[in-house]
Amino acid sequence: MDHIIGWLSENYIEVLGAILGFLYIIFSIRQNILTWLTGLITSALYIYVFFASKFYADMGLQFYYLFISVYGWIFWARNTENKIKVPIKTTDKKTAVYLLSITTIFFIIIGIFLDKVTDSPVPYWDSFMTSGAITATWMLARKHIEHWLVWIVVDFVSIFVYISKNLETTAFLFTVYTVMAVVGYFSWKKEYKLQLIKQEDFKRSNNLPQNH
Repeated sequence: MDHIIGWLSENYIEVLGAILGFLYIIFSIRQNILTWLTGLITSALYIYVFFASKFYADMGLQFYYLFISVYGWIFWARNTENKIKVPIKTTDKKTAVYLLSITTIFFIIIGIFLDKVTDSPVPYWDSFMTSGAITATWMLARKHIEHWLVWIVVDFVSIFVYISKNLETTAFLFTVYTVMAVVGYFSWKKEYKLQLIKQEDFKRSNNLPQNH
C-alpha cells in the first residue's frame, strides 16, 4: 500500500493527465464541446510530463494542443445552433492528399530536428506520433470522421514507445485511447449515416435536388 501511495505521489501529474485524457476521449465520442476544455487542461499537464521524459516533440505538441483546443472550442461553439451539433463530414480525396503531404513533411522535419539537435531516444517514432497527432486533432476540430482512423494508428504505436520509456500509466492510457478510437469511429459512422438520412428527408420534404 505504501508503495502505491509513494508511486502516486511521485507521478500524480501523469495520473491526473491520464484521467483527464480519458474524459477527453469520452467527450470526443459524444461530440461534446467539453472535449476542448479537458484537452486544454490535459495538454498543460503533459507539457511537464513529456519534458521530464525527454519527449520533446510530444512536449511541443502539447503547445499545439493548447492552440487547437481554443480553435476547436470556438469553431464548435460558433457552428452549433439551437443545440444542433456541428455536422460530421468525410474527407474528400483532395483534402486527404493535402493532409498526407503535410503530415509527411512534418514527420521528416521534426524527425531530423530531434535526431540532430536533441537527445531524444526515439526521434523518428516521436516525430511519427507528433505529426500524426497534429493532423488528427485538426481533423477532429473540423469533425472529419477519418480522424479516428489516424488516432488508431498513432495511439497503437504510442503504447510501445511509452512502455520503452517506463511511462506505464501513459502507455495504459494510450491502450484505452486505441480501443476508444475504434469505438469512436463506429459511433461517428453510425451518426453520420443518420445525418445523411435526415438530409435526404429534408430535401424530399422541401422538393430539393437529392444526392445520388
